[in-house]
Amino acid sequence: MYTRLSVVMIAKNAAELLPDCLASVQWADEIILLDSGSDDSTVELAKSLGVKVHVNTDWQGYGIQRQRAQALATGDYVLMIDTDERVTPELEQALRAVLSAPEPDVVYSIARRNYFLGRFMRHSGWYPDRVLRLYEREKWQYNANRVHESLECRGAKVVELKGDLEHLTCRDFADFQRKQLAYATAWAQERHQKGKKTSLTGVFSHTIGAFLKTLVLRAGFLDGAQGWLLAVVNAQYTFNKYTELWALNRGFSKKA
Repeated sequence: MYTRLSVVMIAKNAAELLPDCLASVQWADEIILLDSGSDDSTVELAKSLGVKVHVNTDWQGYGIQRQRAQALATGDYVLMIDTDERVTPELEQALRAVLSAPEPDVVYSIARRNYFLGRFMRHSGWYPDRVLRLYEREKWQYNANRVHESLECRGAKVVELKGDLEHLTCRDFADFQRKQLAYATAWAQERHQKGKKTSLTGVFSHTIGAFLKTLVLRAGFLDGAQGWLLAVVNAQYTFNKYTELWALNRGFSKKA
C-alpha cells in the first residue's frame, strides 16, 4: 500500500522564506500551512504554490499551533518543518526510503545544520542538532508547550536518518534577537504559571553555565568568531529567561 506524506508547517509573515522551503518538499503528497495572522503575502503566495492553507489567529503557543496544523493533514506520515528550513537532496532520498518501507511505532530523527551569521555551524551544540520530525500522523503529536515544544512519542523506536535539514536560524541578527527575547519571555511565563522560581544566584549561575557549555563543552571555539558570538548569545538568552522569571516571581513584570 502506498504511504502518503503530509508536510506540515506553521507560519507567520514568512513570504520571503517560503519559496525555497516549499521547493525542497514539492514532491510530498500534500503540504499543509497553518498561518497565525500574517500581514505580508504568506497566505497568497502559499496558495499560488499549491499549498493547502488554513488560518488560525488564536495563538496559544507553538505546541498547540502544531497540534492544530497536524489535525488538518490527511497523510499517513507527517514531516513537520518550519518555513526557515530546507530538505536537502540526501534527506529527501532518506525520507522516500522510509515511505517505501515504513515500520510501525518508529519516529525518525533528522540532523539540522543551523546557520548563524554567515556560516552553517559544525559545533557549539548546533550540529547535528537532531530533531524528531517524521512520524505516523495517527500515533504521535507535539506536546502543548508554548515554546520548545517537542514530539510526544513515548514507547517509539527512534531511527536516525541520513541527510540534513538546513535551518536558516540567524540570517539577520536584529530579527534573531527579537525572536530570542520573545522565546525567553514565553518560557519564563510558562514556568511562572507552573510555580517555578529562581533567585539572583540562579540567574547568574545559569547565564555563566550557558556561556561555558556552548564555548567549551560543545566546542564552540572550533566554529571561530561565530562560535564565540553564539556563546555570548546563548548566555544572553539564558539571562533573559531567568531574569524575566525572577521579575515575574516578584511582581516586576506583567503576566501573560
